[in-house]
Amino acid sequence: MLIDSHCHLDRIDLKPYENDFSCFMDEANNNQIEHLLCIAIDLESYPAMLELVTGFKQISVTVGVHPNVQDCKDPSIDELIILGQPDNVIGIGETGLDYFRSEGDLAWQHQRFRNHISAAKKLKKPLIIHTREAKEDTLRILKEENADEIGGVIHCFTEDWEFAKKAMDLNFYISFSGIITFNNAVAIKEVAKKIPSDKFLIETDSPYLAPTPFRGRPNYPTYVRYVADQIAELRGTSTTKIADLSASNFYQLFSL
Repeated sequence: MLIDSHCHLDRIDLKPYENDFSCFMDEANNNQIEHLLCIAIDLESYPAMLELVTGFKQISVTVGVHPNVQDCKDPSIDELIILGQPDNVIGIGETGLDYFRSEGDLAWQHQRFRNHISAAKKLKKPLIIHTREAKEDTLRILKEENADEIGGVIHCFTEDWEFAKKAMDLNFYISFSGIITFNNAVAIKEVAKKIPSDKFLIETDSPYLAPTPFRGRPNYPTYVRYVADQIAELRGTSTTKIADLSASNFYQLFSL
């Protein structure tokens, strides 16, 4: 069975499923997707996201505000704690730093990141970290805020082995997305070969970053198998083995 540890179910294109989320979930079940973690991006769309997934026991959610979202409500630590209390909310994020899409004085982004870390520690729920072109500051803030006390996952991993080692030292897992199937993802493939079997997850980040052979098209959680296939090939093992390891790691990280 497969787990998609990071997807945005409220943003996927349901046209192929007659705009019926239940039909999409039927296909996910038929493709042996055992669990899906639906990741929040902002608070404005959060109620609708919760309404969409309510009633599906195989879907868990997170709460948080993406580092690139600016024209939105910026939650306080107390607000994140309140929203993060329900049992189906199993993580905080996605949060982190992104210097690729945001420019200028990014003190607001740093403070938002710190607020999420504080809330996660008080809730004792893992962090879902987004980092892009900000690896030094991401690691620095995680250290300064003692994020290793709660840990979490570096999602959609795009860095190198040195960064992976430092993240794992801070009690974080590494999650591979469809990017690992791209021909130019040489450094990521090397990390996938070296990563300890108890420290990785797999994800789609759907509807974004569809794997080869769907690159450039909408992504779906059912495509997580292509991520598992690629890691299995890199490590000289079976897709079933990779699926089982990543599932075990997911349940361990999120205490499910």
